[in-house]
Amino acid sequence: MGDSPESKTITLPTALITGCSDGGIGSSLAKAFHARGVHVFATTRKLSKMTGLEGLPNVTRLELDVESPSSVAAAKETVIAATSGDGRLNYLVNNSGVNLNFPAVETDIKEAKKVFDVNFWGVVSVTNTFLPLLIASNGMIINNVSLAGALYAPWGSFYAASKAALRTYSETLRLELAPLGVKVMTVMTGLVTSQIFDNAQHNYLAETSHYTPAAAEIASLSSGRTVKSHSMSTAVYAQRVVDDAIGGRSGERWRGNMASVTWLCTWLLPTWLIDIVLVSTSGLKHMVK
Repeated sequence: MGDSPESKTITLPTALITGCSDGGIGSSLAKAFHARGVHVFATTRKLSKMTGLEGLPNVTRLELDVESPSSVAAAKETVIAATSGDGRLNYLVNNSGVNLNFPAVETDIKEAKKVFDVNFWGVVSVTNTFLPLLIASNGMIINNVSLAGALYAPWGSFYAASKAALRTYSETLRLELAPLGVKVMTVMTGLVTSQIFDNAQHNYLAETSHYTPAAAEIASLSSGRTVKSHSMSTAVYAQRVVDDAIGGRSGERWRGNMASVTWLCTWLLPTWLIDIVLVSTSGLKHMVK
């Protein structure tokens, strides 16, 4: 289901963006691409989550669940029909993601797999489905990774692991798709005022948890209170990413607050020193016997 595309064939450059819920990064990316003269296929699981994009002249809202192959295939057919029937797509933005902050050994495996199903396998599914349209237009894939994929922050093991996997996949894909004329940009996203914490699982420690002394810090991280005051607005972040995309950038681009600092630290500092910084705010110090 979705908005009805224009009756005439779309002649503008096109972008399909996953995860465009109101107030999030995807919605701001859709507006930023739209402002640059790109027709945007904005997607999320429910149209009711994209009211902020309703009525924009060159935005087609579509329902797309990255975990559902049939939903992804249906979105592809809509894009093909709207772009002369041959099908072309200039930009594919894999932005959908879910967060999870909880001790690794106490996380339900089903919830951990859900994180990978959306953050990693969902990207693979969408990319494989839309690749023929990208090859046809010498297009670009933009994958929203995270600083978490470059760090070992306590309580974020499965989210970070999914993003580290996505980072490696994305950068390898960049090399493999270059001969086919498709660019890949890996966005190492820093602190941005997105909705990812609001949509995350908010689990509570069991009374028998080993990590009760750190409960306050875990809850603060899970709710986003730890980082929200230090975050870049989605509008500023989106403008910078779209500038990179329109400019034909590829490879890793570090965008969002703390992104450049993290890049520099992971390049220059030894792991043990970064560990000290990450542990100092995690609550693990309360557990020292």
